Parts: sequence; structure tokens; C-alpha cells
Amino acid sequence: MGRYSDKLKDIERLIGELKREAPEQIAAFHNFMAAVEKPSVLDGKQKELINLALAVAAQCEWCIALHTKGALDAGARRDEVIDAAMQAVLMHGGPALMYMTPVMEALEEFGA
Repeated sequence: MGRYSDKLKDIERLIGELKREAPEQIAAFHNFMAAVEKPSVLDGKQKELINLALAVAAQCEWCIALHTKGALDAGARRDEVIDAAMQAVLMHGGPALMYMTPVMEALEEFGA
């Protein structure tokens, strides 16, 4: 396993713990997430690319791993992932530029 695959496992582990410790809250969050991420006017790939850009701006490596993988699984190409992440750099500046590092590493690890 690589670093970003480990981040995905961290997310799974956290959600599992929260299902035991805060089942009502995590269920509500999961339902909200499912409703928002469901394809509608924007398709799943577009939503994952937006989520990735927001993850870069928020500087969340777990979110970057989740949404890089999600975008690739939804059919995004490497150049689309990089372009979406660069939108965060435009809007968030230098700190977001540094978070292109985990995007590039996640792309390599996930085979894009």
C-alpha cells in the first residue's frame, strides 16, 4: 500500500469508529453526502473534480486522496485532475500550490 491508499484506510477506520461512537450524526452526514454527490446537473466526475479543488484549498490530504481516487474512478484523466487542482491554487495561492504535491503523489500511486 502507498501513502494515499493508507489515507483511504484512515477514512474507513474513522467512519467505522464514528458509526459506533456517533451513529446518528455520521448517518446524517452520510445521507447528506450521498444526496449532494448524486449526479444531477453536474455529473459525478465534475463533482469529484470540484471536491478535489476544494480539498486542495482546504489542505486536507485525506480529502485529496479520496477525491483524486474518486475523480479517476469517475473517468477523469490525469490532466483534468491537475487542471481542477490548479483552480484551487489560483483562488487560494501559495499554500494551495504546495498541496499540489499530494495530488501529484496520489495520481502516481493510483496509476494515472
